[in-house]
Amino acid sequence: MSTNVLRTADGWWAVRGDRAVPVPTKAATTAELIADRAAVREAARSGETGTPVADLTALSPVTTPCRVVAQMVNYRSHAHDSGFTGDIPPAFFRKASGSVSGPGAAVVRPAHVALLDYEVELGVVMGAPLPVGTVVGERDLPSYVAGLVVTNDVSARDVQLTRTQFYESKSYPTFTPTGPYLALLEPEDFAHLLDLRLTLRVNGELRQDRTLTDMIVRPARALSLLARFQALDPGDLLLTGTPGGTALKAPPKPVEKLGALLPPAVKWKVFFRSQAKNPRYLRTGDVVTATISTPDGRIDLGEQRTAVTDA
Repeated sequence: MSTNVLRTADGWWAVRGDRAVPVPTKAATTAELIADRAAVREAARSGETGTPVADLTALSPVTTPCRVVAQMVNYRSHAHDSGFTGDIPPAFFRKASGSVSGPGAAVVRPAHVALLDYEVELGVVMGAPLPVGTVVGERDLPSYVAGLVVTNDVSARDVQLTRTQFYESKSYPTFTPTGPYLALLEPEDFAHLLDLRLTLRVNGELRQDRTLTDMIVRPARALSLLARFQALDPGDLLLTGTPGGTALKAPPKPVEKLGALLPPAVKWKVFFRSQAKNPRYLRTGDVVTATISTPDGRIDLGEQRTAVTDA
């Protein structure tokens, strides 16, 4: 069974139900903690009563600096919402690790961003070096992946679309809420990955709800494709895409064809005017909750709860 680990300003904790026990480790980074799995197991098996999890303030269990890589359009439902048809070529982009924030920290919208969107994603945390040229099979995943986290790939759509700029639009501080738990997996847990269900709610309204069976490029193949040009190290983070249900959706085909005939300045003016009326974009005071778990609770990454504020 997987072991959930929580990180606070005081150190690392092994979570057991609604209580947590300190991990006897000197690890300061996620990579160092992963290398000290014996200490995590010791805490998880300890007879200590522990501290109520509700009394702890969780930080991101993925420490920075680290590499943060993300997959683009990697769920069939998201591809449909985005207007893609046919085969979707695998694509990756980078996020600044300065965007990583805790599971309860506010998402801060920059003053120039109007179209703020959400994307719940399964985060894969590396446990071993992945050199360039590595080919990862399904059976090899336990050799490279240490654990999983809940992430939210917050996106400034007006920056992303007008500048085709993924790096900036997704890299502002607080644009990658992560945690609360790092679920450290045992080899037998990997057989249950497709049972993981991702959900995201805004002010209690369900917006995203899919299992990994909706995923186009699964983690083993994603790591093989990424390793063609990018090495990864323990503690690095791969965001594996989001299901359908985001605020941004492709316009109907007739509208899209009409828009293609307009000058760019006019097209964007019309687009932003229509998007300004879309109530699904995040606004100040909204509360976003995200969860990822299997139905039987074998893997449960906890609930992430973040409020939206203005810079």
